[in-house]
Amino acid sequence: MANASRAWLRPVVALLAGLVFFLPIYLVLVNVFKDGSTIVSNPVGLPVPPTMDNIHSVLSRPDHLFWYGLINSTEVTVISIIVTTAISAMLGHYLARATGALAKIAMVALLCGLMVPPAVILTPITDVLRGLGLMSTVPGLILAYVGYYMPFGVFVFAGFAKTIPREVEEAAAIDGASAFRAFWQVVFPLMRPASASVLIFLGVWIWNDFLNPLIILGPASGTTVTVGIYRAIGEHQADYGSVFALMFLATLPILVFYLAFQKQFVKGLTGGATKG
Repeated sequence: MANASRAWLRPVVALLAGLVFFLPIYLVLVNVFKDGSTIVSNPVGLPVPPTMDNIHSVLSRPDHLFWYGLINSTEVTVISIIVTTAISAMLGHYLARATGALAKIAMVALLCGLMVPPAVILTPITDVLRGLGLMSTVPGLILAYVGYYMPFGVFVFAGFAKTIPREVEEAAAIDGASAFRAFWQVVFPLMRPASASVLIFLGVWIWNDFLNPLIILGPASGTTVTVGIYRAIGEHQADYGSVFALMFLATLPILVFYLAFQKQFVKGLTGGATKG
């Protein structure tokens, strides 16, 4: 009897959990194609008849809120994930190969950085950026992302690097390759699954981040897609059609990015669990 009850309980729980996660997606998809009055009166109903006015109004706003946010978000996300991936891959590989006490201490210190919430260190970050003259600038926001998310990248790459045989690097050294060249031409291509996992995680986190761009960039230095959604909501009124359209359009780039790398995603997460 116990096994029979578990047999139907798991599908029911999975279905309920799936519905909970699907409900926000459903609300966005159906309300994008409704006018504002219909959204308020019937937010869960199907768009009959559908309209493209919300998307058109967002793309043709006089202040170009979406386009400026898209440019800033793309610039910040792309540069941040490339720089973070490159640095964390080299550092993770070094810490995975090193055997001294200093390397172990460095790994523990980096892992401790994963436990600190971003909001807790936001004030010190702004003080540092202001001292460097990078406050309210895109490079300052990128530097903050690189510093905060590097421990995660190091953790993933260090675990995956332990699965790569040392003989591969030794063979490259025998052929006359330097350590730097051996890493980028031999080791790093073998770490492609880990790179995909780091790129996806960091891309989603940075693209969807709201607090850091709002505080670090400020109102005078542009906006990102997430901050743009916030600014589309007025104090006394809100065009819900435009808000849902902004959410829909802001999701498309990162969704395409995820689909492009999703084949390597799970492989990269589990790669470091097979050795060391």
